[in-house]
Amino acid sequence: MSGDPGAPADAGTSPTPSNGSLPSPSSATTGPADAADRAPELAADTAPKTAPLLAPRQARDPDEQATHPDLVAARRHARRLLEAAHDEAAEIVARARRRAEREADELLADARRSAERDAAGLTADATARRVEAQRRETRVAEREERADQTEARLSERETELAALADELAARNQELTRAAAERRAELERIAGLSSDAARAELVKEVETQAKREAAILVRDIEAEARAKGEERAKRIVVDAIQRVSGEQTAESVVSVLHLPGDDMKGRIIGREGRNIRAFEAVTGVNLIIDDTPEAVLLSCFDPVRREVGRLTLEKLVLDGRIHPQRIEEVYERSREQVEQLCVRAGEEALVQVGIADMHPDLIATLGRLRYRTSYGQNVLKHLIETAHIASHMAAELRLDVALVKRSAFLHDIGKALTHEVEGSHALIGADLARRLGESDEVVHAIEAHHDEVPPRTVEAVLTQASDACSGGRPGARRESLETYVKRLERIEQIAAGMPGVEKVFAMQAGREVRVMVAPDQVDDLAAQVLARDVAKQIEDELTYPGQIRVTVVRESRATGVAR
Repeated sequence: MSGDPGAPADAGTSPTPSNGSLPSPSSATTGPADAADRAPELAADTAPKTAPLLAPRQARDPDEQATHPDLVAARRHARRLLEAAHDEAAEIVARARRRAEREADELLADARRSAERDAAGLTADATARRVEAQRRETRVAEREERADQTEARLSERETELAALADELAARNQELTRAAAERRAELERIAGLSSDAARAELVKEVETQAKREAAILVRDIEAEARAKGEERAKRIVVDAIQRVSGEQTAESVVSVLHLPGDDMKGRIIGREGRNIRAFEAVTGVNLIIDDTPEAVLLSCFDPVRREVGRLTLEKLVLDGRIHPQRIEEVYERSREQVEQLCVRAGEEALVQVGIADMHPDLIATLGRLRYRTSYGQNVLKHLIETAHIASHMAAELRLDVALVKRSAFLHDIGKALTHEVEGSHALIGADLARRLGESDEVVHAIEAHHDEVPPRTVEAVLTQASDACSGGRPGARRESLETYVKRLERIEQIAAGMPGVEKVFAMQAGREVRVMVAPDQVDDLAAQVLARDVAKQIEDELTYPGQIRVTVVRESRATGVAR
């Protein structure tokens, strides 16, 4: 040991190569896992480097190998570790290779299964497309076959039609020849020319057509009457019965009763100055005659006449009658009548059930309280007409409010007839249009007397309800002369028809009974006669309501037993 200066160092320390190729003693205690992790590194670094390092040292210093057993043990231990690392690395590589092979096999199997599924789907799709194509080809083939069959049938039909056309042409030629021969034979036998025979034939055909038309008209009228008359009658009768209207007639002359005949002189005044002032201020004619304790007021304007009546009534009650007093009382009476007109219009709206209306229309409606038509109060007529029209509209499921409004305003123009020239229907329509009424209401007003042809159901119902209200018994009155002339003309129209024996106008001209000779007028001719008489009465006469024409044909057979 003293002869070798490097021996203490070799004996006291572990022989660790400077390049780190051999493991340290502490590395000998590492676990298998660390060795396994470092196996590739050890295999790569230690194997090629340890052999060249150890070989020269053994060759140079053989005694040192024998004198250092720890180093030899360490080297053996390092070799064993290296071999174990080599074995473990080989095993890890083998396991990794086997795992890679299994994963590759699994991926290959998955890819094969996916390819098989895709191939199966494509095969099924191709099969479905092939089946659909075959089905379409089959349908196309069937259609072509049917088209060929249809074409064959059409060809056969064309051939048959051509043959029938030839046959028909031949028959027409035969018929033409036979007709010519028949015409020539008839002309020879009857001694008539073709024109005369044609006229006779046309007359016969016309007579036959008239009879057939009369039969058809009778059947149609009977059917329409059976279905329509009953419903129309039910609607109209129900509407009229549900409206209770007064039947009192009003006059155009107002009568004022006086407390005594001496009041007449005070009304006339000195040299007639009071009566002249009264007529000048009020515009009302005052008639003072021998009627005891009464005077008459006459004026074409009913509102003005009412103002005059109130003025005279207040003057009589006051007892002071002179021109200045007449003017004062007239102004108060005029304001009172205007208020009464507005109140009357509002009350009428309440009775009818109409809520919204222009104030000027309400005031104008109130003026109709003092207006009469053939003795019938116009405002009451409007209320009654509105009720009848609303019931009809309800039965027919129409707009009740619109029909009621149209019927209620149809005669509003009568309040202005003494101020504006023209028909009251057109005047009322113009007033309603200016005051914001709808086009349907305006049209119903202007068409209710046929100045304008009715185009809506509301206009027709307005006409019908107006006729029902004005034509009911007791609603209106007319002069005796006009009434008698109308009855005479009705009887003359019916008596002028051929085959008529007697004519009777009955029910105040509402029905005409026509007695005909049974040997001259048959049943069909009686139908035609009734229609002709009704048509002529409609064209020539003006009357409220309707007139029924009844033709009576009676056959009697009498036998005597002896």
